[in-house]
Amino acid sequence: MSSALLGDDADLLLRGGRIHTFDATDSVATAIAVRDGMIVATDAAAEALPAREIVQLDGRTAIPGLNDAHLHAAWLGARWPHLFFSDTPPEEQPTGRLVTTADERRAALRRAWALLAELGITSYTEPGIGPGEDDGETGCFGTDMLDAYVELHREGAQTSRVTLLRLFGTIDGESSLDDFTAGLPVPPPSTDSRWLAIPGVKIFADGIPPMATAWTSDPYPDGTTGHLLTRGDADPLSAFQQMIALAAGRGLQIAVHATGDRSIEEFLSTLERHGQTPPPPAPHHIVHGDLATPAQIRRAERLGVGFAVQPLIAAHTHSWAAVQLGEARVAAAWPLAEMLSSGALTTLTSDAPIATPDWRHSLDASLVLLAADDAATRRRLLRAMTADAAVQDGAATWKGTLEPGKVADITVLDEDPCAPGRAFAALQVERTIVDGRTVFARG
Repeated sequence: MSSALLGDDADLLLRGGRIHTFDATDSVATAIAVRDGMIVATDAAAEALPAREIVQLDGRTAIPGLNDAHLHAAWLGARWPHLFFSDTPPEEQPTGRLVTTADERRAALRRAWALLAELGITSYTEPGIGPGEDDGETGCFGTDMLDAYVELHREGAQTSRVTLLRLFGTIDGESSLDDFTAGLPVPPPSTDSRWLAIPGVKIFADGIPPMATAWTSDPYPDGTTGHLLTRGDADPLSAFQQMIALAAGRGLQIAVHATGDRSIEEFLSTLERHGQTPPPPAPHHIVHGDLATPAQIRRAERLGVGFAVQPLIAAHTHSWAAVQLGEARVAAAWPLAEMLSSGALTTLTSDAPIATPDWRHSLDASLVLLAADDAATRRRLLRAMTADAAVQDGAATWKGTLEPGKVADITVLDEDPCAPGRAFAALQVERTIVDGRTVFARG
């Protein structure tokens, strides 16, 4: 069945291949027409519109543009091609101040956007930019980088849509209640939220299991249980609870870095006590959630709280984490299957430049975690990086699927990614379209 919006001719027509729309019925289209950056028709209705540009898919497959819902683009652009999990020897890893000048900050963002376009990524979440990092080691997370984002945004330079979360502490480190309380009332810059949305805040609750710094119920081999990174008031827990309550009271989206079950428990419990009035512009979510229990996953689903998880980091750190958690506990860590089956909002992310931003490797790691490779599983994983990631952004009404009324953010692949048997990493990105404009074309 074809569909169309009323209007004039099309700017762009994609035809001659398979188009996974990832709409509510997982329909597959044969053509899409675009006008003024929006999808206006599919199938026969699209074919009927005269178009100024026609892209012949020649049997290739189009899907909604990929959305990495947890990716440090400024840091990635400043470090590229060096990743933390890579073959780069430690002595060759970049250290210290990576960007200092305005030109260097702008160049880092442009470099990241070019890389993401080549990978078929059209949207991402930059999880933590703000004054807490103004004196940070790398120069990638402070207010100056937020200014660079805003400048490039206002110049129309973006080739990726960005959701940016403000940070009032340090990356992977402590934050104080005083700094959080002082920073929260400062309004974010005025932007076009379809290109640069700033809906909320990032809070670092704890560390990570391999370093024995995730806050856990069961002790590590040395008898410790990790700890919270929040500071202020009577104790770290009170500071953490007040930060959540303050942000929720302002109707902000809250993303909490929480890997231990105790950190996750306190986040959910605080939200239960304070409610979500006014409602946030996008769902609160737990970043990582490595040791989330089945009961916590069910509670998160009831609360409308999501998980932004990193299957590729799980693959990289499995043996390392086992030293601290033991084989029995590590076997239950990274409960991706439970998250996906629970109905809780779940997005698959890279955390680049910790791991590669190449989503294909993340999806292959997901198949390993799920011990499955079938069309339904593949569609579910792809939705976690398209339609579901748009939900996390609070943008599901206008992006994340390929149907009339949505923006024309499209990734063209050489073959069907939903067909089992071929590694995602073997797929080739042929073209990336953002807002109806080609930002990458192979060859």
